[in-house]
Amino acid sequence: MKLNLGCGRDVREGYVNIDVCNPWESDVVIHDLNKVPYPFEDNTFDEVYASHIIEHLNDFHQTIMEIHRICKPNAKVIVKAPFFPSTKFFGDPSHKIPFSYRTFDNYAVVEGKVPFYEKWKLNQRTNFGAEGNFRMLKRKFIFSNFTVIKWIGWFINIAPMYYERFFCFMLPAEELYYELE
Repeated sequence: MKLNLGCGRDVREGYVNIDVCNPWESDVVIHDLNKVPYPFEDNTFDEVYASHIIEHLNDFHQTIMEIHRICKPNAKVIVKAPFFPSTKFFGDPSHKIPFSYRTFDNYAVVEGKVPFYEKWKLNQRTNFGAEGNFRMLKRKFIFSNFTVIKWIGWFINIAPMYYERFFCFMLPAEELYYELE
């Protein structure tokens, strides 16, 4: 089974669609996503699609742990979110959580190991004990559809940490794409 978390108007065929309300008279499970547990059993879903929803919720950690609970082992989790310096993030006052390239570093093993910086954070007890719950399959910046900017985006995704650290405010990406398992 597949879950479309916070579907809004993007009601997907073949998915269980869930959102806080449903004014469009579609087949949607109504549930406040700020309240856990979600109305699903443990190990229910093979895939969770969360496009532009997590940044609206009150508690990032609670949401990620709830997604982990309802996912089967090796389930795919796809998250899309606005990049923090973009107008897509700060232009919407309902956004509560900023996203960066490393947002999931507390929750995912990257290339079979906990990243160096996260080892330091583990010692500082800032990761909520969540190390290694997911495996990072892919993450990238997504830029606008203008051809020149798309090529620049391809180059930036080769060295994303340098871009985020030194250049993101000069040419902000619009969103981030994460694929976790």
